[in-house]
Amino acid sequence: MNDTNISGICTVADTISHNWWLLALRGLAAILFGLLTFIWPGISLFALIMLFGAFALINGVLSIFMAVRAPKGYPRFGSLLLGGVCGIFASILTLIWPGLTALGLLIMIAAWAIVTGILEIVAAIKLRKEIKREWLLILAGLCSVVFGVLLMLMPGPGALVLVLWIGAYALVVGLLLIVLAFKVRRLGKEVLTPAPARA
Repeated sequence: MNDTNISGICTVADTISHNWWLLALRGLAAILFGLLTFIWPGISLFALIMLFGAFALINGVLSIFMAVRAPKGYPRFGSLLLGGVCGIFASILTLIWPGLTALGLLIMIAAWAIVTGILEIVAAIKLRKEIKREWLLILAGLCSVVFGVLLMLMPGPGALVLVLWIGAYALVVGLLLIVLAFKVRRLGKEVLTPAPARA
């Protein structure tokens, strides 16, 4: 066991493993959002805007909560904090601008996906020495970036196709976040298990 664990000082790995449930909640929120879009394929534009706003708000709040629970002196969590702020900002825009057009919604979701994806990749790269399976967070970030770029490049699909795209994206990212959550939870158990004494 390393000196930081012996002295009782919380490391980044400890914090992430203890807060694995925040990652799991983010993943669950994404999966629920994705499932709703598939179960309700004839969703109106207004309902889709409100649904996205709720999802972005929940995702943003959970990201900020995880960032502020990080150990003092680790600025690397700033990317999670910034991503959370972007999510809350996007949700506020949908609430104060309910008359958003389909194109406007598409641009907003695309921009949100690209920004949050890049920030997740940055967070994963900075944490690669602290946690294992950080590639899951990188993959989730890449999915977000690719999804956002595709929306920007192909704004022409009909409403139904757009809803299905959004739903598929949310499901994939949600599953990746939940898998990562349980991986870091296992990491926490390994950290707390004392290493066998050497003869």
